[in-house]
Amino acid sequence: MINEIIDNALLEDIGEGDHSTLSCVPNDAQGKAHLLIKEDGILAGVELAKMIFDRFDPKLKLEILLEDGVKVKKGDIAFYVTGSSRSILSTERLVLNFMQRMSGIATQTNKIVSLIEGCNTKLLDTRKTTPGIRYMEKWAVRIGGGHNHRFALYDMIMLKDNHVDYAGGIIPAIERANEYLKEKNKDLKIEIEVRNESELNEVLSIGGVDRIMLDNFSPEQISKVLPLIPAQFETEASGGITLGNIRAYAETGVQFISVGALTHSVKSLDMSLKATFS
Repeated sequence: MINEIIDNALLEDIGEGDHSTLSCVPNDAQGKAHLLIKEDGILAGVELAKMIFDRFDPKLKLEILLEDGVKVKKGDIAFYVTGSSRSILSTERLVLNFMQRMSGIATQTNKIVSLIEGCNTKLLDTRKTTPGIRYMEKWAVRIGGGHNHRFALYDMIMLKDNHVDYAGGIIPAIERANEYLKEKNKDLKIEIEVRNESELNEVLSIGGVDRIMLDNFSPEQISKVLPLIPAQFETEASGGITLGNIRAYAETGVQFISVGALTHSVKSLDMSLKATFS
């Protein structure tokens, strides 16, 4: 999957040729460049950068100074790359685009993880990702200290409000989901979203799920209903969660908190790939 994403991105960026580079840089020119960090944050995408360089030109050599997941500050150098000047120039923007995006996600994730430090709650991402590069964005969440929810629609059954409404209610949605898994001989976890205590009580009356998502419940409401939920069910809070209130949610004892903002509204971390002469 990663190689396919890299190949598609290179095709998108280079097309029939990097004419800027081909027109002025000799074919046999050799060069060196360094990745300069221009903003404090969490570094992510170094391993991916190595894969991009290897995919495009296996002769490029990478000297890694800073690994994925470390805290970086303005002025740090993450790595040096040496080899064909043409290859360095043709891969420069793709490496930066991915690393800036991934580092922004890792930085945001790490910031939120620090807010719930000491609580027994795991921070989850969502499917609110950029189409085509979800794997990279969820990879960045892990680098930042968060955890991945389901990767896509195929690796978990998640019954959200629209599923429940189209199915005719909580109970028929759960019953049909379990029948489906049995018919298809599939072993997938089932999670269901509940919007109020009435829907929660319906879920508890029938069971048949692995996790209950408490959607748009306040911390006070979650504290009230958690004692009613047997230990066999995992619990997750989602909706209306901000940097200002996430600690209150974590302190309720809910097991998971999912935050779409980890990936859907992140500022990229500033960095540049600069030619090195020394």
